[in-house]
Amino acid sequence: MNPRHILLVEDNPSDQALTLRALRKGGILNEVIVVHDGAEALDYLFFAGEHANRSPENPALVLLDLNLPKIGGLEVLRRMRADERTGSTLVVILTSSGEERDLKEAYEAGANSYVRKPVEFNAFATAVQTLGLYWVLINEPPPSN
Repeated sequence: MNPRHILLVEDNPSDQALTLRALRKGGILNEVIVVHDGAEALDYLFFAGEHANRSPENPALVLLDLNLPKIGGLEVLRRMRADERTGSTLVVILTSSGEERDLKEAYEAGANSYVRKPVEFNAFATAVQTLGLYWVLINEPPPSN
């Protein structure tokens, strides 16, 4: 098993707690780092601000909300894809948006997957568990830079 961590970019405390609970319930034991807005996500990914001295390992997976304060999720994704350090990092959009425009833009920006957050907890937990199992345990990621 790869011990690499997951980056959860989510501003809603309830959705953060539900996602963390669902991952644990699904047996995903990787460390999960939580950041609360797009600016903090970029600081984390590019070793800036309070994250300047973090461990150099990239996350195995980024779970990225679209509707974030400061810098939106699509812009975070675009900046990730534009940089060779994060260009191949796996990114799953995990959002409540069902807008076709958001779906289209997310894939055009380079999302690996787009998952709409179910409203009901059991459905949400199942979706997150499935994401974690596939992207962290089953999927073969590209080699690290």
